Amino acid sequence: MGKKFHILSLGCPKNQIDAEVMSALLSGAGYEIAADESKAELILVNTCAFITSAKQEAIYEIFRLAEYKKRGRCRKLVVTGCLPQRYGVTLEREMPEADLFVGTGEIGRIAELMRGLYSTGSFPRLVAGPPQFLMNSGFPRLLSMPAPSAYIKISEGCANCCSYCIIPSLRGKLRSRSPEDVLEEAKVLAAAGVKELVVVSQDTTAYGRDLPGKPELPDLLQDMARIGGIRWIRILYAHPAGITDRLLKTIAGEEKICRYLDMPIQHIDDDILHSMNRKISGTEIRKKIMRARQIVPGIVLRTSLMVGYPGETAAAFDKLAGFIKETEFERLGVFSYSREEGTAAASLPRQVPEAEKKRRRNEVMEEQAVISFRSNQALVGSMQEVLVEAPGEAPGTVSGRHRGQAPEIDGITHVRGEAAPGDIIRCRVTSADTYDIEAGPCAE
Repeated sequence: MGKKFHILSLGCPKNQIDAEVMSALLSGAGYEIAADESKAELILVNTCAFITSAKQEAIYEIFRLAEYKKRGRCRKLVVTGCLPQRYGVTLEREMPEADLFVGTGEIGRIAELMRGLYSTGSFPRLVAGPPQFLMNSGFPRLLSMPAPSAYIKISEGCANCCSYCIIPSLRGKLRSRSPEDVLEEAKVLAAAGVKELVVVSQDTTAYGRDLPGKPELPDLLQDMARIGGIRWIRILYAHPAGITDRLLKTIAGEEKICRYLDMPIQHIDDDILHSMNRKISGTEIRKKIMRARQIVPGIVLRTSLMVGYPGETAAAFDKLAGFIKETEFERLGVFSYSREEGTAAASLPRQVPEAEKKRRRNEVMEEQAVISFRSNQALVGSMQEVLVEAPGEAPGTVSGRHRGQAPEIDGITHVRGEAAPGDIIRCRVTSADTYDIEAGPCAE
């Protein structure tokens, strides 16, 4: 066909993988990628609808990109992902700027849908069936991350049913890929030059519960570590209730697995956790953290927290703030509770005012900035492996990440010296700020 297309992907790494699959399928169907959105005849916006701010961002981007239909080369604007899955009928009625809305269950059909869109006959503007799509190693991907790293999605959907979360209705029930299929994709990625696999899903610790024989995450990780070419393996989105001693011992015992664990806890107050349906108590969370640091010395722990959940009293928030100071997570993100229709929490009493949510979030982030700075300062003088991602901004430098830095969400390591993207070099940390660090070659 020769038509140029551009995909803007919003939201989480799981969305990013979907966008990579769509890019590859369209390329395979004869479309040509346009790195510059203004040069594209076909523009796709892959959306997130998890919380209000994500929906607002998606709508803003749709209207912004629709301007290319008025004053640019764009002829077709397609909206994909979670926003159409959640609000497809409303969008079809109220957003004439878009030519097609595609739900999360139709990702694997994108080339077929584009053929229909460009056909001379009539074609529905909304295609959003049940969210049952599960990618496999047979689907191609055009990677969008820096060449040395790639996300690998081991399951889709979620069975946790947290009271504030809309994900099960957007992504469906838990559907794990077979270990053999995940490993096949990992081998393909390794053959393409990927050095770091970042393991993701809605809940990585739930992996395998729905499969015959119930394979577990530690077994999958150990098999990944046997793949030649893969140097680092990193785990994101591990529900604390599913973190076991066996998983921690696997992290400690496999050289390729980074001593890094992302474990979103959301809160520490028992009443809040119970209302959230998190299936874990504050005491159990503390025990998980203690075991992680005992079993995996030097582990970098990242967490996500929610402030302003309905019924979060001043005392409950103070408990959370004190826990943050006490625990000193090396990495931490905070978001304000978003009241989402269709969730159990939306109808709860004692909703927290928006201004108070913002105040609480700011208080947590200010405290975490102090902790993060202290944590990075402790690295000064230490030797670190750094995965080089790109040339640095300053001449004679490169940028990358050490094992304690996840792509896109954590800081950057700036290194004096020369190296190629994909190289893993040993460096000595020379200075650090709140988020980024600087290092020199180990010979210095």
